[in-house]
Amino acid sequence: MCCVSVPPTPSIYHITHVDNIPQIVQDGALFSDAVMVARGGPAATIGMSAIKLRRLTELRVKCHPQDHVGEYVPFFFCPRSIMLYLIHRANHPELTYRGGQVPIVHLEADLHASVAWADAHRRRWAFTLSNAGAAYTEFREDLAQLDEVD
Repeated sequence: MCCVSVPPTPSIYHITHVDNIPQIVQDGALFSDAVMVARGGPAATIGMSAIKLRRLTELRVKCHPQDHVGEYVPFFFCPRSIMLYLIHRANHPELTYRGGQVPIVHLEADLHASVAWADAHRRRWAFTLSNAGAAYTEFREDLAQLDEVD
């Protein structure tokens, strides 16, 4: 398919509320929504509840069909995601968080190091070619297919 040039050391990004940082540091890890729900939730939620629920109960990771999308920690390939824009606008009817971008923390990781960690710890991972909250999303589990990301 090849439509973009993949950087030699691609980064991935995760956004969270500053109130979640103490628990993330204490845990030494980020956890999926499935784990967070089982633990009673994060200190502060910035996502849309309906989308989170759909990712937990309906949407499957097609390259790992036994898994729901909500069992994976969400990362973006760009530092400024659509979700961040919605937080900035604070006018989407399904977004309950209205605290703006100031308390949002941007976490950055090296994609290759993250995949190596996941493989070493026998954790499944995948990436999508579009929003993982959509039913039509295409999933990939081979980094050689990164050039398919637009």
